[in-house]
Formats: sequence, C-alpha cells, structure tokens
Amino acid sequence: MGLGAVERIAVLADIHGNADALRAVLSAIDPMGVERIFNLGDHFSGPLAAAETAEILLSRPDILSIRGNHDRYLLTQDPAAMGPSDACAFAELTPAHRAWLAALPKTALQGEIALCHATPHDDETYWLHSLTASAQMTLRPQAELADLAGDSPARLHLCAHTHLPASAQLPDGRRIVNPGSVGCPAYTDDHPLPHVVQSGFPEASFATLTRSGTDWVPTFHRIPYDTRRMAALAAARGRPDWAAAVATGAIPPSSR
Repeated sequence: MGLGAVERIAVLADIHGNADALRAVLSAIDPMGVERIFNLGDHFSGPLAAAETAEILLSRPDILSIRGNHDRYLLTQDPAAMGPSDACAFAELTPAHRAWLAALPKTALQGEIALCHATPHDDETYWLHSLTASAQMTLRPQAELADLAGDSPARLHLCAHTHLPASAQLPDGRRIVNPGSVGCPAYTDDHPLPHVVQSGFPEASFATLTRSGTDWVPTFHRIPYDTRRMAALAAARGRPDWAAAVATGAIPPSSR
C-alpha cells in the first residue's frame, strides 16, 4: 500500500496496558499534524489497565497497529500457563478486545516503510540492541543489523521490543528506528538469558520521523505524565517491579 506524499509520521510501541501514558502520548501527537500514526505492538500485557488501553486503541482507527510477542501470547497460550503479566491482562480483556488483537497483522509494509515488533522475521529477537555474555544491553554492529534487515526494499524499518529509543542507518541508506516504550520503561526477562532493561526515565516515549530526501530523520519524544495511578495498580497487584519501573524507569535490585 502506498503512502503517497507522506512527509511526517509518529511511531509508538510497547504500551503494555499503561492507559495513562498512552493518553499522554496521543495528546502530544494529535496537535502535531502528522500524516500517519504507527503502533508496533505489545499493547496490553502487564498488571496495569489492559481493558482501558484496549478501549482507547479501539476508538482510534486512524492508528495502524501490528502485533507484538506478548499480543501473540495473549492469543495463543492457555491462560493457566501464561506468565503473570500476560495472565493479568488476559483476565481484563473482553472478547471484542481479543478479536481486535487477533485481526492485527504480525508485520506491515506501507510504501517504503516496514513495521515489525522485533525483527522482520521474528517477534522475540532484539534488533538494534543485543545482549553481551554478561547480560548487558549493547548496540548491535552494523553487519548484524544489515543481516537482520535482509534484502527488504523498505527505506525505513520501524521496530520495538527492547523498550529503548534508538536509531541506526545501514551503509546502503536504509534506516532502523525504535521509538522506545510508551508505558513500560524498564523490565526483566530471562530470554535468552536473565537480564534487566532500563531506560532510566519514567516519561512515555514515542518518535516522530520526517522525510529528508531518501532518508527519514527521527526525533525522540519523552512525555511526562502522572505515573501514580499506574504505579499504584501494579503495587496493588503484587508487582513492585512494575510499580518501580513505571514510577522511575528502573528496576530496583530487590525486584530483580
């Protein structure tokens, strides 16, 4: 599908049920006059406000959304076998919410812009970042970035999954951009080995991109919002790690 003469877009990702952060981001985007809004998945998973987030997204057909790995888990896993974040979200979602999620594509191509959650062929592999043997996050070398991009003709690749804002340009001019996370600025994971990812700030992240010749120039935005309601929800649901992540952008050692 072509985008015609689109010159400016907004990109968001990894909302993870944080309805208050999503409202803040959309309130910042709407007056900007961007021509398209893209949403890269992992919409609901977390001990926050999954159903509330779903209602916001269902009311915004102007946003093109795709599925992330946690969206896939919500659709395919037995609720009894889900991790605590997915199980909490699943319990809130209605059949209409799950139907909306099931209708989303795994990836999308909009003219010269390709959307994926993690990489074009895998929704669980970090693209712009990788883990060292000591479980530290680092930017991938360009050769690895290009290998994951493959022979895609897209000039702009939009990805998410690490929750960390970043951009890289390949030698052939193709650009890869991760807008960061709207609603979950820090998390722990045990795949492919135990590690912690922290943005270090509590603000809601998104990116805008403006066409410049054959390139797209990213601007990363950090939107302050009142984190107290979401942090309190996480704490009340027995998730001090999420409460700290939402409030501070970091995971305290006691919650790792």
